[in-house]
This record gives sequence, structure tokens and C-alpha cells, in this order.
Amino acid sequence: MSILAFTCILLLGAYLAGLAGSLTGLGGGVVIIPLLTLGFNIDIRYAIGAALVASIATSSGSASAYVKEGITNIRLGMFLEIATTIGAVTGAAIAVYMPTNVIAIIFGMTLIFSAAMTLRKKHDQAGFIGSKAAQRFKLNGSYPTKEGEVQYQLINVAGGFSIMSLAGVLSGLLGIGSGALKVLAMDTAMRTPFKVSTTTSNFMVGVTAAASAVVYLQRGYIDPGIAFPVIIGVLFGAFTGTKLLHRMNVKVLRLIFSIAITVVAINMMYNGFNHKF
Repeated sequence: MSILAFTCILLLGAYLAGLAGSLTGLGGGVVIIPLLTLGFNIDIRYAIGAALVASIATSSGSASAYVKEGITNIRLGMFLEIATTIGAVTGAAIAVYMPTNVIAIIFGMTLIFSAAMTLRKKHDQAGFIGSKAAQRFKLNGSYPTKEGEVQYQLINVAGGFSIMSLAGVLSGLLGIGSGALKVLAMDTAMRTPFKVSTTTSNFMVGVTAAASAVVYLQRGYIDPGIAFPVIIGVLFGAFTGTKLLHRMNVKVLRLIFSIAITVVAINMMYNGFNHKF
């Protein structure tokens, strides 16, 4: 395959990954990494490096809009970034020495969990009495709605911080945003309203990915020839997704996408167990 053909196919694949990721909330890394490893037989470490750089670009672009709207809890995001950043550096350092087939198996398991979390019914969980830790760190906040400003308080800060550490390790190890775990930490453990948890998770992805990307860059696992088309494609795909989101049935999209990545996950795990990576 020529370089031009490879770049064009990669651009198209990255565009579809960004589109699907923005419509389902899972991020483009869950599509990019299987595309590169299974479709082009690229070493999974180079695929992870490209996915991390793409995550930085997409998070920086989309998160700014949510911050401007006042939905993102910046203080909560920066507090939890302490856990995710430490975890991300740890995960990236482990990934450099871990066998690629083991990474593929863990990646497949994480995809299945992400698919299950995508289909989970989500409820707005505002109205809880906040914990002392949330008050001490000033993590409680509010977000705008059509009916006016909605106040919320958070609980179980220690539990959310612990889950965020695991999310950071998986992000550095696998090159994905680990959005499912981050939303689980804020939405389920800390009782953050879903709109706030998803937008704050998006805000955090770029910082977590940047911490991991430094390790991959130092080890030479970020190839510009792979990363650049991925960044361009994912950015345009995510932009298109934000425009289409209001016109499409997101529940159906989540279902289709969850089934698709479950199939990919099984394929990744199968190849990992058979040492095909």
C-alpha cells in the first residue's frame, strides 16, 4: 500500500472514529486503536501514541465550549486530575514494558466495560447532601438549565478519587480517555449530575492524555506519519458529530456502537490470547 493510500484510509477511519466517539461519548480512541492494530497491523504502542495525541486535540477543542457554557465543574476536574495524571504516568510507564498481547486483552476487556456503561440508564443525581470533604475542597457547584441554575452537592470524594486513579492508569496503559470510568467515578460514586460529569470528564481527558503522551514520546512511540492524519480526521469527525447530535436518535447510535465495539473487543482479546500482536 502506498503512503498516499494509507494516509487517505487513515483520515477516513479517524473521521468516522471522531464522529462515532462524539455521538456516543466514548471517544475516538476505542475505534482508532483497533483500526490501526487490526486493520493496518501497526504495533499497538504506536497506535496508543496516536490515540493519545488525538485525545489531547479533541478534548482541547470540545471542552472549551462546555466551560464557556458553565456546565463543567473546573474545580472538581482539576482536583480529580491529580489522581488521573499520577495514574496515567504510571500506566504509560507500565505499558512500555508490558507484552503487547496482554495490552490487547486488557484493552478488549475495557471496551466491553465501556459498552456496558454506555447502555446504562443515566439519571440526574442532583439534590444530595454533600460530604464534609466536598465542602472543604469547595467541589460543590451549579450548572445552567432552561429552568434556571441548578445547585448540586457531592459525596464520597475519596471513592471518586480512587476510581479516577484507576481511570488514569487505564488511560496511560491503553491510550483511551477512560471516559466510562471517569463518569462512573463522578456520576455513581460522587453523585455528580450527569451533564456535569460528562463535560468535566471531557475537560479532564486532554490533561490525562498529555501526561501519558510524554512517556510515549520519550520512548519514540508517537509517529508523526500516523498521528497527524489521526488528529485531523478525529477533529473533523468530532466537529461533525456535535452538529448532528441534536438531529439523531442518540440511544440507537449508542446501542449500535456498543455492539460494534463489543465485536472489536472480542477480536482484540482473541488475537491477544493467540499472541497475534
